Amino acid sequence: MAQTSAEDLKTTPLFSRHTAAGGRMVPFAGYSLPVQYATGIMGEHNWTRQSAGLFDVSHMGPGFLVLNDPSGDAETDHAAIAGLVEPLVCGDIAGLKPGQIRYTLLLNEAGGIIDDLMIGRSPNLPGSLYIVVNAGTKEGDFSRFAAAVGARAKLTRADDGALLALQGPEAVAVLSAILPGAAEMGFMTYRSFEIDGQTIIASRCGYTGEDGFELLCPADFATTLWDRLTAEPRVKPAGLGARDSLRLEAGLPLYGHDLDETVSPIEAGLGFALSKRRREAADFPGATRILAERESQPNRIRVGLAVEGAPAREGAEILDGAGTPIGVVTSGGFAPTLGKAIAMGFVPPGKALPGTRLQVSVRSRAQPAEVVPTPFVPHRYFRKTQAS
Repeated sequence: MAQTSAEDLKTTPLFSRHTAAGGRMVPFAGYSLPVQYATGIMGEHNWTRQSAGLFDVSHMGPGFLVLNDPSGDAETDHAAIAGLVEPLVCGDIAGLKPGQIRYTLLLNEAGGIIDDLMIGRSPNLPGSLYIVVNAGTKEGDFSRFAAAVGARAKLTRADDGALLALQGPEAVAVLSAILPGAAEMGFMTYRSFEIDGQTIIASRCGYTGEDGFELLCPADFATTLWDRLTAEPRVKPAGLGARDSLRLEAGLPLYGHDLDETVSPIEAGLGFALSKRRREAADFPGATRILAERESQPNRIRVGLAVEGAPAREGAEILDGAGTPIGVVTSGGFAPTLGKAIAMGFVPPGKALPGTRLQVSVRSRAQPAEVVPTPFVPHRYFRKTQAS
């Protein structure tokens, strides 16, 4: 298989900022991105947990789906655009409120996960959806959405801009000083802001387990926004390494590692992504398999593991107490917040109960491991309370 050369790699609008800050650039999903800066992965990880880390996630796949001929009635137009995309996913897109985002899964007919993604209902443009798909699958994902909507809607890709992720307990205070009103947003909502004549799409979400925001902006405004955020002492740039260790501690699956087209939502522990209305209608791809697994149990289940000793990396065998292979690690590493090794992987249901003692094979040596609940580190998302 041909290797990707440095000349083949794409760069994001923030490439110059990464190199100027001493970022160690590596190939990732066809892009040149910083894996870490001078402070190192552990320093960036811990800073994000205690203050605010700023990540460049411009390699992701943001885009917009908009009806070509809206009726002018907000609910009718939302129902129409939702009806075009729901045959691809298992989430209740029709039930989204204006400005609400839903995590959902793009499925194949066998019930396997093609991608996990975000879909949001526009807060002010009827018949419009905001989508964000994964970098490694975005070409196929965009093609599927374009084919599904046909001539009834237009897909506009926005991955030529910049997508920044500001994550951590200080993120809301920092961003509110730049985008007044950001603090009023709840988890899994989005809205647009105007700043210096530029439109910023801010979503209160992320993939670190911390409170935070993802900010979509035009490419020519990316460095300005980056500079304003990093000028704040509470903000430090963070790279791919810290993003991965944070999402692992948060127990969040990574597509292409913990998820792929053979893995079902039930096996992956993502049953919450099957919206009630869609389950009852059984009208999503792979419904027969997925609903059967939900009622009984699948052959394998994604679990969290606390590992004694060296980290067990992706591909390491999971063994039972007698040393018999029963599964494989799909994500693993050192958890800076916990000071120990953790992992996720698939095991048979009978070995998936928290407290089950297992082993992992690291460099041909069996190390003790125990099934533990996930997330490994509690999520700190900001959810607005309902008025009484």
